[in-house]
Amino acid sequence: MLDIAIIWDWLAFAVRWLHVITAMAWIGSSFYFVALDLGLRKVPHLPVGAHGEEWQVHGGGFYHIQKYLVAPENMPDHLVWFKWESYSTWLSGAGLLMIIYWVGGELYLIDPEKADLALWQGILISAASLSIGWLVYDFLCKSKLGDSPTLLMILLFIMLVAMGWGYNEIFTGRATMLHLGAFTATIMSANVFFIIIPNQKIVVADLKAGRTPDPKYGKIAKLRSTHNNYLTLPVVFLMLSNHYPLAFASEYNWVIAALVFLMGVSIRHYFNTNHAGAGNPTWTWLVTAILFVGIIHLSMAPMWSEDSYDVSESRALTPIEQVYANAEGIDDVMAIVPGRCAMCHAREPFYEGIHWAPKGIVLETKADVARAAQQIYLQAGVTNAMPPANVSFMEEDERKKVIEWYRNAKRDLPFGVASR
Repeated sequence: MLDIAIIWDWLAFAVRWLHVITAMAWIGSSFYFVALDLGLRKVPHLPVGAHGEEWQVHGGGFYHIQKYLVAPENMPDHLVWFKWESYSTWLSGAGLLMIIYWVGGELYLIDPEKADLALWQGILISAASLSIGWLVYDFLCKSKLGDSPTLLMILLFIMLVAMGWGYNEIFTGRATMLHLGAFTATIMSANVFFIIIPNQKIVVADLKAGRTPDPKYGKIAKLRSTHNNYLTLPVVFLMLSNHYPLAFASEYNWVIAALVFLMGVSIRHYFNTNHAGAGNPTWTWLVTAILFVGIIHLSMAPMWSEDSYDVSESRALTPIEQVYANAEGIDDVMAIVPGRCAMCHAREPFYEGIHWAPKGIVLETKADVARAAQQIYLQAGVTNAMPPANVSFMEEDERKKVIEWYRNAKRDLPFGVASR
């Protein structure tokens, strides 16, 4: 019989792989063109309309690159567009968010200790926030603030911090950081889809029609491209944060995210200035280091789950959790999992070197176990991934009992939620 949970996990892996590949392509091309643009040299005898040129060597050959600030006099026969790297990254990221945080929302999205929400409500907030964020940002850019780039960047930073705080009031710490990353990435990809590429198409259309392109379209696209440049590194951090409880499980995770955005600015400022030949601002290293020390300090604040054992035992279970908590074999599982896993997956881990539960998942109460049912099944039932190196000597018959319990529960779940 096909096991939906296993297939679903492989699907998540495949989409994550695709997301990483496309993100590498997008970020790589973005960083390359920013460095190229800043490194252009104005030399004598440039073609009419050319802003600068650059000679580069790579792969055994030489490349001669010229940039036209508005457009060349004539439309070239062959024109390469850089857009699908962005679109593919966003689409694969959206798919991964749906697979993990929507379908698996009762474990990864909703935190019942913060907000009493049904899963559909959490999903609605998740989807709506990404759309609304872009609309607000786009409105600000198209307002008179577009003529004040520094003030606009400050307002964008304030909006991102406010969103981080808002997410943290509702979602799990892990979902908070991921959604803030998705919120930011949506702005970046929408900049490409709605502003940068359409403006470039207007310029191309003017060239084909024999008209002189309006330079305002390049100026508008440049503003959005600059924002994308400074937001890239924080987005990468936020997407990686779900693997590190020290980043997402702190009470001040939204403040950590705010400091990461500032680190993104300081790091990119160094490279942008250096690539432009405008100096070597090594002071940004110190600023970045100070911000990172602040992040480390904030990460040592208590996690949301600390001292919540009694709350976990007494909280009302969701309908899906109730199925796992009442399934045949739950008593065996409760005799196995806390003993084999809670040495690390506890509110106060006692295994040497473990100070916070890995990925913020605690497995002490029946509610904890029911909430993490699929992960227990995949990590400690179907595979031997947990406990790591089998340090707690989990027996094969115990793993079989975990499998039997999970599959007993799955038979009682509706088909559409059987993979949760």
